[in-house]
Amino acid sequence: MALKIRLSRIGAVHKPIYHVVVAEARSRRDGSPAENLGTYTPQSKTTPLTLRIDRVDYWLSKGAKPSDTVNALIKKARKAAAPVA
Repeated sequence: MALKIRLSRIGAVHKPIYHVVVAEARSRRDGSPAENLGTYTPQSKTTPLTLRIDRVDYWLSKGAKPSDTVNALIKKARKAAAPVA
């Protein structure tokens, strides 16, 4: 069973909201996910990204492969969560 961490689109026309989900690689984009890891709202100014990094790390350790877009979002979330020295 090949797992992917990818975006699942919800929201209205011209107002996208995405769930960051773990799903079977062959399943539909909006099919039933194994787990919901967070949300991404590209048009939001305040908090466009909420992501549970601990669960992302868990699924990456289990062999799930992130899509290119989700990989960039994970890097952005890690950078935002890093403590400022």
